[in-house]
Amino acid sequence: MAKWVFDKTHSFASFSTRHMMVTTVRGQFTTPVEGWVEFDPANIGASAVEATIDAASINTGVADRDNHLRSADFLDVANYPTITFKSTRVEPTGADTANIHGDLTIRGTTRPVVIAAEFLGTAPGPFDGKTRAGFSGTTSVNREEFGLVWNVALETGGVLVGKDIKISLDVEVEPAPEAVQA
Repeated sequence: MAKWVFDKTHSFASFSTRHMMVTTVRGQFTTPVEGWVEFDPANIGASAVEATIDAASINTGVADRDNHLRSADFLDVANYPTITFKSTRVEPTGADTANIHGDLTIRGTTRPVVIAAEFLGTAPGPFDGKTRAGFSGTTSVNREEFGLVWNVALETGGVLVGKDIKISLDVEVEPAPEAVQA
């Protein structure tokens, strides 16, 4: 089984949630996602993945909101600087798709999640000739299950911040250096 590492210049995590029950706020983590994948296209079910996101790099394009999301009301990045995912099982669902079961840790709380993933293919790098592979994945989590419970009730009913967070990952990987293969 080949081990691949995330290409930090081409691997991203983004998210979205409802705001005031009427619109969607989107954001991303500006520090690239780090991690690795063990992957063989001929045996997708034997795959594994780990990923780490720098929680402090959260960016919605609004500085005051980003600072609030970094605070103890939400991610509490001073105490929990990273968000991590570690696969526990990969369930093929098609020729190039799989459900990746694993443990997502946000703010020190770990919960099982399933990422619907797609293998996008491989191609040689244009500058170094190394083979690259691409993957995308999505999941949705209830933020309150991870201790992110801050909210404000609206006079018109509902709440300021939605509970459900949609998370998207776009990852490009390259073969791991020989020292990491072992």
